[in-house]
Amino acid sequence: MANHCNTLQAPFPYFGGKSLVAKLVWPAFGDPENYVEPFFGSGAMLLKRPDFSPAGRIELVNDLDCMVANFWRAIQHAPDEVAKHADNPVNENDLHARHVWLVERKANLRPNIEGDPEFYDAQAAGWWAWGACSWIGSGWCSGNGPWRTVETETGKQLLRGDPGNSGRGVNRQPVHLGNAGRGVNRPCVHLGDAGQGVNRQRVDLGDAGRGVNRPCVHLGDAGQGLREWMNALQSRLRLVRVCCGDWARVCTTACTTRQRGVTAVFLDPPYSRSKRNPDLYVEESDVAADCLDWCIENGDHPRMRVALCGYEGEHEKLLSHGWTMVPWKTRTCYGSKSDNKTKERIFFSPHCLPLN
Repeated sequence: MANHCNTLQAPFPYFGGKSLVAKLVWPAFGDPENYVEPFFGSGAMLLKRPDFSPAGRIELVNDLDCMVANFWRAIQHAPDEVAKHADNPVNENDLHARHVWLVERKANLRPNIEGDPEFYDAQAAGWWAWGACSWIGSGWCSGNGPWRTVETETGKQLLRGDPGNSGRGVNRQPVHLGNAGRGVNRPCVHLGDAGQGVNRQRVDLGDAGRGVNRPCVHLGDAGQGLREWMNALQSRLRLVRVCCGDWARVCTTACTTRQRGVTAVFLDPPYSRSKRNPDLYVEESDVAADCLDWCIENGDHPRMRVALCGYEGEHEKLLSHGWTMVPWKTRTCYGSKSDNKTKERIFFSPHCLPLN
């Protein structure tokens, strides 16, 4: 499994993914006995952990978005079933219908995930990942929009309702047809001869295959690519603990300093609303300041190695507490300001390993 850890990626695009900065984070973390990632998203940091061996190691991840948490739990339990539901051509009508179907199920999905440790919905996971690859920009499964399904004599229909009734409808838009999108919409579902959604050419993962349209994983013959991809993710996440809820629930002393050995915490909270598009995240929150306070309070523990991500001007207060700041540059993506790609900052706590 160690051979996959540096290349394995999620089969869906995700705004704010930190795969490009993993080469800085893991040398600073080393090989901690306990790893906590409160804002998991696409799991880029955990998946890029080098030479990982589960012996004596604990990994705990969390995300407030129940669709994200459900995807990773479903991958753990039923990767082939998730692959089956993710295997679908790009179709605008499918996108709208599945969008509504998923939004309508969100209300029950979260309490089931929170209340039943064995619950998962593989169909929702596959459709969610497929749709994320076909969608343009932000808003996938947000549940904010004027369109909703209505029961009629001929069956369910997608109709435009009251635009003011936010939180119960969806936005309607075409599938992504271009090839310049990155981040939330990096070259992922274009409609040329190479792009066919999450399973383009049944996801050719050889030299010509780009997963969800980006160079990522080489797992073998194209015919079994999607299933092999999902099963590789299952193998990597087999012992990972997946939580769904507020970030602070997995940053308590019970989850960190009370554990044996060194604990590494990777904090990638939503950027402060004043510095980004307020509609970028499905689960909106403004917790960057809370994460900063937590870092100031906990970052000096000798068995804690913490990395906090943010934009320029968000967390410079940490420098007076012995933290180190490293600027880095990310890709421009839909829904983000073009100049923000040069404003990325990552802060390392005092007990992280020295940076070269």
